[in-house]
Amino acid sequence: MSAELESRLLNFLVPWRNAPAWHIALSGGLDSTVLLHFLAQLASREALPPISAIHVHHGLQAAADAWPGHCQRFCDALGVPLQVVRVQVDDGASLERAAREARYAAFAEALGEGDCLLTGQHRDDQAETVLFRLLRGAGVRGLSGMATGRPLGGGMLLRPLLGITRGELERYARDHSLSWVEDPSNACDDYDRNYLRNQVLPTVVRRWPSAVETIARSAEHLAEAEGLLGELARNDLFSAGVRTEYIGMQLPSLAIAALLELSEPRQRNALRHWLASLARLPSSAHWAGWQDLRDAREDAEPIWRLADGELRRAHGRLWWLANPWLDFVPSNQTWHEPSQAISLAGNGLLRFEGEPPSGPLAIRYRQGGEVMVLPGRGRRDLKRLLNEAAIPVFLRGRLPLLWRADELLGVALLPDLRVESGQGWTLRWTPPTNDSGLS
Repeated sequence: MSAELESRLLNFLVPWRNAPAWHIALSGGLDSTVLLHFLAQLASREALPPISAIHVHHGLQAAADAWPGHCQRFCDALGVPLQVVRVQVDDGASLERAAREARYAAFAEALGEGDCLLTGQHRDDQAETVLFRLLRGAGVRGLSGMATGRPLGGGMLLRPLLGITRGELERYARDHSLSWVEDPSNACDDYDRNYLRNQVLPTVVRRWPSAVETIARSAEHLAEAEGLLGELARNDLFSAGVRTEYIGMQLPSLAIAALLELSEPRQRNALRHWLASLARLPSSAHWAGWQDLRDAREDAEPIWRLADGELRRAHGRLWWLANPWLDFVPSNQTWHEPSQAISLAGNGLLRFEGEPPSGPLAIRYRQGGEVMVLPGRGRRDLKRLLNEAAIPVFLRGRLPLLWRADELLGVALLPDLRVESGQGWTLRWTPPTNDSGLS
């Protein structure tokens, strides 16, 4: 690697020179082999964080069984520790996607707080990614290509080679007599990305020799544009009063009225940025769901269904509910030891603060028609009490209700509803998370 390229890599890595550790994602292929070799050599003359390698074995083809051994021999020669992680790839419509998700889940698990994972994607990979996303109709975010860095687990994912071409990596490997493995599946053009890599890009480069460089440069321009759109979205979301919780519950929401003051493209831009950490973003055609939800009658209860959950409208706000939250099925339970917290089936924990009430206690959920007898207020319908407390309809079905025989004693989240004046206890609920696992 030339002195100029070495300088570029060092400049890229400056912000992470004090990280607790650098982990190199080592597939055994050309790019990760060169990256690990370069960093191992650099560590002999520069003060760097501890360097180790991680090899993820997917078990998808017989040839891959030899790769952990190859990586181990290479790491032994460099004096670099290696961790081999074997993962199970879920069956699905896209084997490539399932393998990638399993791989990055393993990487995230391996990272300690503040650690960095360095991967070997290079400039040719960036051009391939941009073309692939272009042919799938991606917008500005997608066409900005792979980011040079992003959070992963408790640390950061870094791509220090994105400014370097595959040809430069091959020259480095030859100059240092490095050997690497070739994935046989890379020759199969049945996979879209392989077809782009093996058939499309070489043809384009023959006609336009600098195509890889110019495509990657376009991605950099689009990344800058995406950054500006992000600034605009953050301003718009601030005006929309974004919240991450509601009375102690993880229920992200924002005010619809503020969105309605924006043009439709700005509405979508704000929502895309808000949803980015909550769900996989909808396709262009699926955005009709937002229009239906937005334009529904005031007394309607519209739902916009996405892959990882759904959006609902209530009390002038747009609420996000993840799939695990929506999968809740109410199940009544007897509270045998009121002095101890009770674990509710799929619904968090419930405990008493203060001396629990006497008598056999049970936790039930709304069926309709429940009544509470309140001091000075008499018999009150629970539905009316929930309306007065502005509890969204979609939340009411999972509120734990405390019963003693046929007497409704308390409602989670509403400690002011007391059936006895001066009662010495308060019901405290720790609800489950409302997380799709993407953040």
